[in-house]
Amino acid sequence: MLYSRASSFDSLLPAKPVLVFLHGLLGSSEDWQPVFSRLRDEAWLAIDLPGHGQSQAVTCDDFAVCCQLIKQTILAHYEATTPIWLVGYSLGGRIAMIGSVEGWFDGLNIQGLVIEGGNFGLPNDAEKKARWQHDQQWAKRFISEPIAQVLADWYQQPVFSSLNHEQRQTLIRLRSGNLGHRIAMMLLATSLATQPYLLPQLMRLPFPVHYVCGQNDQKFRQLAEQSGLFYSLIDHAGHNVHHEQPDAFAQKLKKLLPTSSVGVGGNNNGNHHG
Repeated sequence: MLYSRASSFDSLLPAKPVLVFLHGLLGSSEDWQPVFSRLRDEAWLAIDLPGHGQSQAVTCDDFAVCCQLIKQTILAHYEATTPIWLVGYSLGGRIAMIGSVEGWFDGLNIQGLVIEGGNFGLPNDAEKKARWQHDQQWAKRFISEPIAQVLADWYQQPVFSSLNHEQRQTLIRLRSGNLGHRIAMMLLATSLATQPYLLPQLMRLPFPVHYVCGQNDQKFRQLAEQSGLFYSLIDHAGHNVHHEQPDAFAQKLKKLLPTSSVGVGGNNNGNHHG
């Protein structure tokens, strides 16, 4: 089982859903704290993924094992009938998507997904091969070099181009508590190269899938706009919306959540934003 922490709020509405938060690579459940402080009337559960935070000692071989650990952790807190919305950022978003599509979360009462900057997958083998080589190179660095040195280069990647120098230095300080070899293991176990292209199956899920990305996140904004899913663009934010604009992110979650889980359906065809 994975480390997790839950809100002290206990909803008086039994049908009101619980928000389950899954962080990104190098992060932890603590990353969501600015959002939690703005969700005082919502029930939530935040999980430390394998190799991260207080789950550093836990390993997983692949997406399936990771999803099974998440499912066990949720069921340790809630009944199987409890309505759940999964909220995942980047890696956490990819885990939420693949677990839902592959049926690895079957047995949970998932009512919706909120995906923040998560990649749907690579469409061809050439891209997957290149990505695997890319991830292997990073994994070798995380294993063999001082983590602060690796992170200084990690946050220079194009996806983080909206960050200024001060923001990069803050993230490097925050992430330097990670164990490099554990990050390397999780990076390879959940590599984008090993993930199928999920978008067609996402469109057929029996519950809503809503995509969130920053206005300044060019890559993932394009993915959102071309996906056909309902999506929201958040102003003055790049790849990490919940970190850069926690108030706007929390408000978006509140608007997406139903007051009751009764009658929640699919209808993922959209291409709308707001």
